[in-house]
Amino acid sequence: MSADEAAVRAVALRKVFGKAVAVHSLDMEIARGEVFGLLGPNGSGKTTTIRMLCGLMQPTSGTAMVVGHDVAREPEQVRRSIGYMSQKFGLYDDMSVAENLRFYASVYGLAGRERERRTAQLLSELELEPRARQLTGTLSGGWKQRVALACATAHRPRMLFLDEPTAGVDPAARRRFWQLIHQLAAAGTTILVTTHYMDEAEQCHRIAFLSRSHLIALGTPPEITAQFGQPSIEDVFIELQRRDEGVVV
Repeated sequence: MSADEAAVRAVALRKVFGKAVAVHSLDMEIARGEVFGLLGPNGSGKTTTIRMLCGLMQPTSGTAMVVGHDVAREPEQVRRSIGYMSQKFGLYDDMSVAENLRFYASVYGLAGRERERRTAQLLSELELEPRARQLTGTLSGGWKQRVALACATAHRPRMLFLDEPTAGVDPAARRRFWQLIHQLAAAGTTILVTTHYMDEAEQCHRIAFLSRSHLIALGTPPEITAQFGQPSIEDVFIELQRRDEGVVV
């Protein structure tokens, strides 16, 4: 994959806290417009990897380029070029849906007519217009999730990080959310997502498995299941979780 094709390129990326190695010599590339899943048991290094790639945490060693910017030398440029959404995205419950969108658009540098145009566009694209004046705190989990995605993409980021974004929402809301993810990717946005739902992992173009701070598998879902000799991604995940917990199988 050439430099122009890669939205993310990590080479020997490493993070150490004292004597604990959180991420060990990670080599990974993500193509532009790819939906890429980062999977692994709790404590495997997923969140630390994301924080380094978002420019929120300095690597101990190694390098990483995200949408053309070095995460160590240009963290501000990285943060301006990406969107980030987690399970606990910081929506303001006492503000309406539209007010939340305007606020985050302002945070990302949009103002005046540009901000109003973008707010209207997001309300339409994510089918939020009927709820524009509704207080965000009164929404269901699935609708809050949709508002959070709108806020995270207000500035049209080239790269979107989604850290367990569908945790705690119903299956119908999860299905609609993944339709939105693939629409964004089809329009050119690169997406890195972590999830504990293996049916979601199988919707990614490629996935990477971390275990005990190491990258142990990288490829398409069929390539991963073939590598581990398992019938599904869920079975691979269970096997890794048992290994990390020291269970003999």
